[in-house]
Amino acid sequence: MAGVVLVLAHLLLVSWLTLRPLDVMWVTAANLEPLAGIKAHLELGPVEAARHIGGGLLLLAPLGVLLPMASGRLAVSPWASLARTVAAGALLSLGIELLQTGVPGQVVDIDSLLLNTTGVALAHLAVVPAGRARLRRRLLRTRGGTALRGQGREVRRGAMLRDEGSQGATPTIPRVGIAP
Repeated sequence: MAGVVLVLAHLLLVSWLTLRPLDVMWVTAANLEPLAGIKAHLELGPVEAARHIGGGLLLLAPLGVLLPMASGRLAVSPWASLARTVAAGALLSLGIELLQTGVPGQVVDIDSLLLNTTGVALAHLAVVPAGRARLRRRLLRTRGGTALRGQGREVRRGAMLRDEGSQGATPTIPRVGIAP
C-alpha cells in the first residue's frame, strides 16, 4: 500500500512540474528528431548539459523503484520486472509529452521521452534486484528457513521450487448424452 501511495505522490509532483503553463516570450519548435536535443545541450557546455540531461534522467527515475514496490512481489523474474517497469515508464513519459501539447510554454521533445525511460531503467537496475534479494534473505532468516509463498512458488534456503503439495483429485465431468 505504501508503494501505491508513493507512486501517486510522485506522479502528482511530476505532473505539477511538467504540465504547468510557463510564462515565456517565445517557444522553440517541437523536437521530433531523436538525440538532436541532447546534442544541442552538449554544445552548451558541460554544466548546462549535465543540468538538462540529468534532469531528464531523474524526472521519472523513482518510478523504476516505486512501481515494483507497488506490486509487492518478491519471487518474480528480473527480466520481466525490468520489461514491465520500463514499459510503464515509457508510457507515462509518452503520456506526459502528449499532454504537454496543450500546455502553454511547453513543447514536445522526443529526447525527454528517451531520457525519462533510460532513467527508469537505470534506477530499476541499480536498486530492485539487490533489494528483492535482500528482502528474500531477511524473510527467510526471520522464518527460520521455512517456505516463502508467493506467485505459486516457494523459496527455501535460496532455491526456487514449485509447490509440492497435492491439489486434490482431478475433477470429473458427468457425460451428457447425444440429442436425438
